[in-house]
Amino acid sequence: MNVLLIGNGGREHALAKSMSESAALTKLYIAPGNPGTALHGTNVDIKASDFANLEAFALQNEVALIVVGPEAPLVDGIADHFKKHPHICVVGPSALGAQLEGSKAFAKKFMLHRGIPTAKYFECDATNLHQGIDFLHSLKPPYVLKADGLAAGKGVLILDNVVEAEHELTSMLNGKFGHASATVVIEEFLSGIEFSVFAITDGKSYLLMPEAKDYKRIGEGDTGLNTGGMGAVSPVPFVDKTMMDKVIERIVKPTIDGFVHDEIDYKGFVFFGLINVNGEPYVIEYNCRMGDPETEVVVPRIKSDLLPIFVSLKDQTLHQHTLEFKDEVATTVMLVSGGYPGDYPTGHSIEIGELHRDSFAYHAGTKMEGNVLVTSGGRVMAITSIGSDIQSALSKSYSSIEKIKFGGMNFRKDIGRDLL
Repeated sequence: MNVLLIGNGGREHALAKSMSESAALTKLYIAPGNPGTALHGTNVDIKASDFANLEAFALQNEVALIVVGPEAPLVDGIADHFKKHPHICVVGPSALGAQLEGSKAFAKKFMLHRGIPTAKYFECDATNLHQGIDFLHSLKPPYVLKADGLAAGKGVLILDNVVEAEHELTSMLNGKFGHASATVVIEEFLSGIEFSVFAITDGKSYLLMPEAKDYKRIGEGDTGLNTGGMGAVSPVPFVDKTMMDKVIERIVKPTIDGFVHDEIDYKGFVFFGLINVNGEPYVIEYNCRMGDPETEVVVPRIKSDLLPIFVSLKDQTLHQHTLEFKDEVATTVMLVSGGYPGDYPTGHSIEIGELHRDSFAYHAGTKMEGNVLVTSGGRVMAITSIGSDIQSALSKSYSSIEKIKFGGMNFRKDIGRDLL
């Protein structure tokens, strides 16, 4: 079959590499892709937001399967756009389903109605600011403020001082994150250790993918500003059978049942951002797609051919399939531009030497200028390695990083150290 993968980051490179190895694949197109995805298929110069041209391309090239990587086109309704072409299977939820990520308030209400464990919260906008401030004062520090809409991973503030929290709440409602923070979700802070669980669903049944733990802060020891992710590990040692049973019964099953009950058309990935609070799992957030850089450690651990699984979503026959995982550990370390997640320069040439045989460089923010590979984003590459344990995989990743150079290159040297 001909497949169109939408996106241009490290997540899409990982998916492209996996799908390119499928016996069911005829041609793989990636729109717009990056120099890494070009190693596994044909990049197409169409933006993820350009539904009309994506549609024309899919029809002209007899595409049977569309896999949507990033969240923005899902929230904007790309799956709904393609419903007029029932012969094309789209891996990604409807715009309504994508509101689980597109609106923090929508997600909170969904969890409340389904009895899914999450932090207590208050939905605040310009009309009820005083009540929002009262709710802040009812909480113990630190204080969590989340922009309701998509804010490119930057719309969450965690503040220790209630006066500062009041100021930031007002600032957010006044447009600090644009329209995304016209509504703000104020949350109780949950203390624990975070991890991520991933499912693929046809809206009725689901398959669990390998779990992962990612590292969001720019600085070692989880310090500094939040980023899109500085590294990840899979599997997660503290996520044992007891914890997974709780996650499945209290969170995964009620979520999928909620899609059925609320008649939400959801065919794609569900990302459960979770926190372990004294042995009990709570939901911090949903994503309507795979995470990045978690995809770069989850997908390499999957032994099963993903394409037949993706195709089964269309006619809701996912229950006929299984997912097999490798026993090995995968780790990834993100190489980022100097200055990220603040302002950073781009256009630095990238040199890649010979990596460890068990390592792979997934491109995230790169492009070609003539024959030269250069940086084009904050997060530049994810260096993923497979090993018998976390230490083995990390050693390979850090050894491979020594063979990569670009101006201002930065990375965390402590990914996975807390799990050893």
